[in-house]
Amino acid sequence: MLNYIWMGLLLIGFTVGIINGRIDQVTKAAMDSAQSAVTVCIGLLGVMCLWTGLMKVAEKSGLVTGISRIVRPVMSFLYPEIPKDHPALGAIVMNLVANFLGLGNAATPLGIKAMNELQTLNKDKKTATDSMCMFLVMNTSAIQLVPASIIALRAAEGSKKPAEIIVCIWIASVCATIMGVTAAKLLSRAWNDS
Repeated sequence: MLNYIWMGLLLIGFTVGIINGRIDQVTKAAMDSAQSAVTVCIGLLGVMCLWTGLMKVAEKSGLVTGISRIVRPVMSFLYPEIPKDHPALGAIVMNLVANFLGLGNAATPLGIKAMNELQTLNKDKKTATDSMCMFLVMNTSAIQLVPASIIALRAAEGSKKPAEIIVCIWIASVCATIMGVTAAKLLSRAWNDS
């Protein structure tokens, strides 16, 4: 569906450009934007490779398992349906750590792995469990210590102080996480009580 929306927007833009006699400006803007997109992607590639590699090393070295043990009390509160040593907890922790480090793009495959692990515990495959909903909230709101992707984007676009937004991101992500977890817990309780 999103592909149709983007295609529609592009066609409308080119049509309006033709009607206004500015198709040359529309074409130039499209080419400039494509070039800028490639430049930004290349700038992000180094950061993503670094952090994805570090996450893989952390997984292989057992660091993720150690972190899972440390955060087990919090995880038990947030995800009471997940058994103590289930692989879903490790996948969730890896995703949350990647998000905590500001690696939204690197966290995506870890999030997919976590959802697949959570699906193995799901009795009704067509309905999301409370743990799946909580994970979605945690993944979406994601408290970020180091918003690496945003800092890299700002640096790639020429910002003189690309890291000046860190405090704002801390405040926004903490507020979003608190509200999201609270809403998920309240809605879960209301749904299960009814």
